[in-house]
Amino acid sequence: QVQLVESGGGLVQAGGSLRLSCAVSGTIFRLNMGWYRQAPGKQRELVATITADGSANYADSVKGRFTISRDGVKNRVYLQMNSLQPEDTADYYCNTQRSGMFYWGKGTLVTVSS
Repeated sequence: QVQLVESGGGLVQAGGSLRLSCAVSGTIFRLNMGWYRQAPGKQRELVATITADGSANYADSVKGRFTISRDGVKNRVYLQMNSLQPEDTADYYCNTQRSGMFYWGKGTLVTVSS
């Protein structure tokens, strides 16, 4: 079983930055990882993914502003978020899949004020 714990959310003004962190129980070696978000009243959506070999992909809405990265020594995945906008306000969730099972953290809230 994999446990994911997100941190780093908070309140920030538009144009500001935050860095989210996802602590993973056990090794993240060979795990593809992802960040998702869910805004109030909306469906959960993919923000960014990073493969085990470090290849990253992003939703169009965050390209050029967000950067996903991973640290195999600390077993952590990060989401650097720059130029934040009010529409980025959401609960942000870390995600992975192993042996056919999907795992989610409890999320961290990001609120961007205008």
